[in-house]
Amino acid sequence: MVDKPAGWTSHDVVAKSRGLLGTRKVGHSGTLDPDATGVLVLGVGKATRLLRYLTALGKTYEAEIVLGVETTTLDAAGEVTATHDMAGVAIEDARRVVAEQLTGPILQVPPMVSALKVDGRRLHELAREGIEVERDARPVTIHRFEVEATDEAGVLRAVVDCSSGTYVRSLAADLGRALGGGAHLRALRRTAVGGFTLADAVALEALGPDHLLPVARAVGHLPTLRVGGDLAIAVGHGKVLDRADLGAEGEGPWAVVDDDGTLRAVYQAHKGETAKPEMVIPTA
Repeated sequence: MVDKPAGWTSHDVVAKSRGLLGTRKVGHSGTLDPDATGVLVLGVGKATRLLRYLTALGKTYEAEIVLGVETTTLDAAGEVTATHDMAGVAIEDARRVVAEQLTGPILQVPPMVSALKVDGRRLHELAREGIEVERDARPVTIHRFEVEATDEAGVLRAVVDCSSGTYVRSLAADLGRALGGGAHLRALRRTAVGGFTLADAVALEALGPDHLLPVARAVGHLPTLRVGGDLAIAVGHGKVLDRADLGAEGEGPWAVVDDDGTLRAVYQAHKGETAKPEMVIPTA
């Protein structure tokens, strides 16, 4: 897990990590904008197959919101498109709007400068060509959106806990509009992806094989089933098993580990009362 520096794309980080770790098999679980910093979870070797279980994890961000200035990208990287006199906006006004309109389940229109695809084209590619297309609003959930004043006039400090797929710069722009003007985001920093936090993150230039976490951490948020003996062998062979034998409740997915805590497979509910592997993790 890397603390991504500003000015690097997530792809840049993956490319650099391949050299630092001595393997081509590196991926990441969720893109960060080039100007953003913070937690970027990497999958290395066999762990790359588990990255799909991380994409739906909630995220936590810290950022600054600049009131009174709108930009083409909704953040500080874009060109200014409009300015507003918002000197009269008090922190209490911002907190009221956040509580009433921008917390809980909301609908959010993705920004044009994003990696989402419309008719096979990424939105940011269209935006660079000066093309703007209709985007459907998507449901996201804002679990926490705290704002506080800073020493800089017109700048708010924000902390956001949100569901996967949330654009914090869209939140900033929506807040500005709801306050009667406009706003953009700056200094975005992702401090957590699920249970992965900055406390575990390594500076990119310091990354090395010694910093790799156990593979089981990638699915640590899933219910864990512990197996041993013949059952562990059957799991390792990818057999369909009775849920009762696994001790599995619900529909899964479940992380199946052996007596040593080594991840052997990820299982999912199957027909009747059985479970089948979505993937088996080689132990060698």
